[in-house]
Amino acid sequence: MICFINVGEFYHMENGGDQSKKASMGKESWNNGIRTAQTMSNSLLRKKSDPLLVSKLRFQMLRQFLANLQEVILGTKLAVLFPAIPLAIAADFYKFGRHWIFALSLLGLTPLAERVSFLTEQIAYYTGPTVGGLLNATCGNVTELIIALFALYRRKIHVLKYSLLGSILSNLLLVLGSSLLCGGLANLKKEQRYDRKQADVNSSLLLLGLLCHMLPLMSRYAAAPGVLIADSTLQLSRASSILMLVAYIGYIIFQLKTHRQIFDSLQEDEEEEEEEEKAVIGFWSAFSWLVGMTLIIALLSEYVVGTIEAASESWGISVSFISIILIPIVGNAAEHAGAIIFAFKNKLDISLGVALGSATQISMFAVPLCVVVGWMMRVRMDLDFSLLETASLALTILVVAFTLQDGTSHYMKGIVLCLCYTAIAACFFVLKIPVPLDQTNVKLGLKPSTGISA
Repeated sequence: MICFINVGEFYHMENGGDQSKKASMGKESWNNGIRTAQTMSNSLLRKKSDPLLVSKLRFQMLRQFLANLQEVILGTKLAVLFPAIPLAIAADFYKFGRHWIFALSLLGLTPLAERVSFLTEQIAYYTGPTVGGLLNATCGNVTELIIALFALYRRKIHVLKYSLLGSILSNLLLVLGSSLLCGGLANLKKEQRYDRKQADVNSSLLLLGLLCHMLPLMSRYAAAPGVLIADSTLQLSRASSILMLVAYIGYIIFQLKTHRQIFDSLQEDEEEEEEEEKAVIGFWSAFSWLVGMTLIIALLSEYVVGTIEAASESWGISVSFISIILIPIVGNAAEHAGAIIFAFKNKLDISLGVALGSATQISMFAVPLCVVVGWMMRVRMDLDFSLLETASLALTILVVAFTLQDGTSHYMKGIVLCLCYTAIAACFFVLKIPVPLDQTNVKLGLKPSTGISA
């Protein structure tokens, strides 16, 4: 990592330019673009560093490195969780209990997810609003995506589907519900309103994703008894995934170009209160840290995927409950906390942007991307999430759509959404769904089931 940062310093010296000037120019372009709700949510957990701590150092390269280290590692209130990363690596090296590896890896992913958001925002100061918006649109849920890809590589299709489904349910019910509940209680004497335009766009995309999930399931139940339709379901899933990715690309163009005014309203009030911001690290330093942290996320994600069954056996909890409930709660803790804080400030547009934006990104980007990647890897990954899981997703989207239809909010709506999430969590905790033997099926050359439950 030191060599990367020195490259950034060399870039600065080689061009002979003032990096602060470039940063301010980048900031001007970035303000005219899209700063997503997820980015605003994560920014609440950041803290400013004291430049005097490193200003007295004699060597410029060492001073530059320590300044970047201070901004990246210590510039978040979640820095206390960073020791979980070396502890997880040590636990794996010394062959500690695999459930400890799982727990430490999950804790270590929490600050990394927030730091990825910070680094993409720093890069956006230099690249401008379009590239910055694309970075946030693709890196907003990088932790869930990497975990899903490692599960796909290990042929653990059940873990992949459970984790992605859990992330959608968590954002729509837990994050949104707790935000509406806390915001309603904190603003009892104020009328809480939000712009329905963005909520309507996200709801439409979520319903499209739900349709693509239901078609393979319905075709499986509609087939005549004894007729094998696994190949047809797989082909339908791949075709639907391509359509979902096309829809997501259209959503990005809609958000960044043609209808930017809908999403600009999310940040107007926040920018009035914030002091002028500027990039705190250089472009190449931010890029190098982003690459390094992505590699660490990949390592911890591999630990999580490889030890989830051991943690399930050790704790007596089903893999479905861990994947659908625990992993999304811990992995997105920073983003969830930010959404609740904005709700306390009566800024529900940002809270809704966090919850609905993340759910849309998982449903319309992460899920179909895994299907397409599995297609390239010759892995039978489809959109059939089985009856219980698909029904939970369908009812969740319908409840949220009805909840947000009038453009106003109160704490009772939050209570309903939180209780819906509690009921789903209790269902997967009590009902221990058998785990399909994906890896065994692959090794024996058998066709795995189309669903994630036996």
